[in-house]
Amino acid sequence: MIALTIRLWRLACVILCAAALCGCATIQNAPINIPLAATDSANGDSWAIPSNGDDVLIGLAFSGGGTRAAAFSYGVLSEFENSEIGSPSRKDSLLDRIDYVSGVSGGAIMAAYFGLKGRDALSDFRERFLLRDAEESLRVPFTPVSVVRAYQGGVNDAQQFPRWLDENLFHGATFAQFSGAHRPRVLINASDVYNRTPFVFDDAMFKAICSDLNSYPIASAVAASAAIPVVFAPVVLASYPDRCQAAIPGWVTAAQDNLAAPPLLKSLATAIAHYRDGSVPYIKLLDGGLVDNYGLSAFTIERLSAGTPYGPLTARQAARIRRFLFLVVDAGRGPSGDWVQTPDGPTAADIVAAAADTAIDSSARSSFTAFDQTMSEWRTALVHWRCSLSPADREKYGISPGWDCRNLKLFVGRINFDQLGARRASTLNAIPTRFKLNREDVDSLVTAGQDALRANPVFREFLTSTNGKSMTTASSPSR
Repeated sequence: MIALTIRLWRLACVILCAAALCGCATIQNAPINIPLAATDSANGDSWAIPSNGDDVLIGLAFSGGGTRAAAFSYGVLSEFENSEIGSPSRKDSLLDRIDYVSGVSGGAIMAAYFGLKGRDALSDFRERFLLRDAEESLRVPFTPVSVVRAYQGGVNDAQQFPRWLDENLFHGATFAQFSGAHRPRVLINASDVYNRTPFVFDDAMFKAICSDLNSYPIASAVAASAAIPVVFAPVVLASYPDRCQAAIPGWVTAAQDNLAAPPLLKSLATAIAHYRDGSVPYIKLLDGGLVDNYGLSAFTIERLSAGTPYGPLTARQAARIRRFLFLVVDAGRGPSGDWVQTPDGPTAADIVAAAADTAIDSSARSSFTAFDQTMSEWRTALVHWRCSLSPADREKYGISPGWDCRNLKLFVGRINFDQLGARRASTLNAIPTRFKLNREDVDSLVTAGQDALRANPVFREFLTSTNGKSMTTASSPSR
């Protein structure tokens, strides 16, 4: 009897402790997005790409990978600053000619800061972020409270990391500050883990959920893009279908009705339909790398859903463009561990890490393949449309005499560690994908980004094609 009483007391203590821990472990992830004002409900051409008004279009996509990805991307941008384009009489830094930048996780931090501050971002991003411990505000995963929080959805809630990012980088900035004077168009990519689709923080997606993007904090969007499952609780958005007067975009209905629609387009159309019919009132967002670690899905979807041969460009842009450069800056991690050297292993931890890396890398390769094919088909459609323009259309779009409708080259490529040689790539791959790195690793990654861009054959051929200089290239990527 005494033994049974002791066991009951122990069980009661365990229950009371668990209850106390649950009270301490409440997850704070209430949605902070607000409904779209009735006057802003029109769909509009929210996916058009900005440009510098010239015949060159430049886009960059920064992969996920924590501070490692941010540092590598920072190095690429630094080399863009040192690269020039133009005529012999006038040269402009390529950094000022970037029209479009997309980011995932660590790459999203660099993309957002560059979109917000332009070239000034290069002057202080290293000190404000790369050399800082961005994990200092995060809870460690192996305390009793953290275990309970992990079970409830995530060790760290939707307040801690956004608060740190806001205090150190964004200082209350919202998406409204991405508009106005020309800046690169910025896309922050997360994953809708219920619908298993990309969720892009842009005007089109927020209008789909009848919410106001301009008032949404940049720090919260970046935190959603970097929300590693279990380590972070999902960032939650509310949809407001009963507050929205805008019709669902026509491409959504068309994709749902078309049995042959591309799977990426069809799945996103289905997700948007769920947002608008009220069946998904709360959208749960986690790390963008879960569905697309390159952040290319947004542009692929924009092109696939366009109702014109030239979309998402405007007709005037499409008529004038001659060169389009799009580079993926890939700081993804290569294979790691030595468990393939023996019959034993891998351990459970190795299996989990390898499975996650396999899924992320596989989806990234698929997204790049889809993007590359979409760009090739887009060029064909553009040339056909341009060559069919009437003299009146050419005059309307400001086309000068002697214009060659076929003079259009697309340069699509990846910048990664492998381009720096096996030994150096192995050293870089060993750097962890955390939000805390030492100074030596940061400097190695920045230098690697600079060197990799200089050595990249796609970039070199783009410069040759644009500046007319003779440069040695390893391949001929132009189409």
